[in-house]
Amino acid sequence: MMCEFNTAVRWNLAALALCLPAAPAYAQPRAAPVQAEVDFAQTLQDWEGFGVNYVEAAQTRDYHKRPQEYGGFSTLSEEKRQQILEMTFGPDGLKPAIVKMFLDPFHEGMTESGNDNDDPRVLDMSRFDHQTTTRWMRYFVREGLKRTRARGADLQIITTLYGPPAWTTEQRFLRGRDLDPRKKEEVAEYMISWVKYLRDEEKFPVKYVSLHNEGECWNRWPVDGKSAGEAGHDYNLWWPSSQVVDFLRFMRPMMDRAGLQDVGLTPGETSNWEAFGRWYAWFLYKDPAAMKNLGLLTSHGFGLGRQYTNSLGIDTLRLVRPDLRAWTTSMSFGKMDTTFVEMVRQNIYDAKVNALIPWAFIQTDDWTGGDPNPGTAFWADGKGGYTVEPGYYLLKQLSRPGQPGTAVAHVSSSDPNVQLIAFAGNGSRHPDAFVIYNMGERGSRQARVRIGGTRAEAFEGYISGFRKRYDSLGAFPVRDGGIECVVPAQAAITFFAVR
Repeated sequence: MMCEFNTAVRWNLAALALCLPAAPAYAQPRAAPVQAEVDFAQTLQDWEGFGVNYVEAAQTRDYHKRPQEYGGFSTLSEEKRQQILEMTFGPDGLKPAIVKMFLDPFHEGMTESGNDNDDPRVLDMSRFDHQTTTRWMRYFVREGLKRTRARGADLQIITTLYGPPAWTTEQRFLRGRDLDPRKKEEVAEYMISWVKYLRDEEKFPVKYVSLHNEGECWNRWPVDGKSAGEAGHDYNLWWPSSQVVDFLRFMRPMMDRAGLQDVGLTPGETSNWEAFGRWYAWFLYKDPAAMKNLGLLTSHGFGLGRQYTNSLGIDTLRLVRPDLRAWTTSMSFGKMDTTFVEMVRQNIYDAKVNALIPWAFIQTDDWTGGDPNPGTAFWADGKGGYTVEPGYYLLKQLSRPGQPGTAVAHVSSSDPNVQLIAFAGNGSRHPDAFVIYNMGERGSRQARVRIGGTRAEAFEGYISGFRKRYDSLGAFPVRDGGIECVVPAQAAITFFAVR
């Protein structure tokens, strides 16, 4: 929980030493102090916040034979569900600004007999079943929205086509590789019906609809496409670049006719930003109609290193549309150590995104073959219990300073193992804040952080890692233009300006 400002804490370096174990290796780091800088006056891009993603039906090929509820809320008592919701959306929780909701393939039947009608331009909402496979995801969003608005904030919702109905593919089975081109408007209608249901029935603030989940990965099927691929894969469809461009051209007018003029359309979500630049960006850039109809750039952010998080695709499209925002819509918690924080930094500073959503922030063991990205914020044991994972506290170090309305600010560091992420208040109601973290495996590092572009005379610190769980460190004075702190190995400290 967010701790109250402790005026009794002395404004000096000893405040941090009192909060850490007394081992000499931590009290007196041997390496030269890290020289770091944060300049809140030098902002790089507007920031729209961090998000969460509740995953329900993700893999099962026959929902009636094997219902899947990967998020695990169905296994918990109402009391425990409310505890998790409070820790997520409450005033002392993560305070996410975005929620991602998947659209699974089961809402319009397994065969074409389930089609609402023969005209994809005429919606018969009574023929869609948007409830059966989405109960707990909708509960999660409904309760989260209630808490978010109670504290004077709001959510943006992005919904992603996880996979289309089986009968819209060339193969006519679930997770068929190839879209039947004669059914493309039926797939667009499928997405539109889901958005209208969420907005009209659930009253959810859906702001974007995304075309696909990792649709560039053609190699997840056999070469001939005659089988659905490995059982461990989640839902998908192959989306060649021409198909993405085509959907952006014809689906935007369909959405407008359905009364969804204020819902943006995205080109789908590749595995990482390198894949977006390689597979889609150039083809979008060359098509004026597709560029005009883009509402948001989206990709997952899997992979560590600039080969995965470069901004080439985003930069290319911003040459035509400098107004385009970019969101990382799924990213691994990894091993739930500071490498996760580093992956976030690379997505923000290297890919230049405006928002970020980690993958499945609550998980169970209901994933065929085991989830390849098992890091998470909460773990439901399937027996009525849950645990709060290290990923929760690291995400909290990031999501609380990175609130919507802030802006990404310039940072630098003399040590590649000690890095920073900064968010300027940017005229919002949120304070200037920055995160400093130590990716080293052993030993603490003393750091001198020069601070510019703020009137704050002190910063209040909170730490996770090194056996700490968002623990308060008290206040650190700004002296001679900066603050000094000790950052333990595998720990992250968030500093908020004290007004």
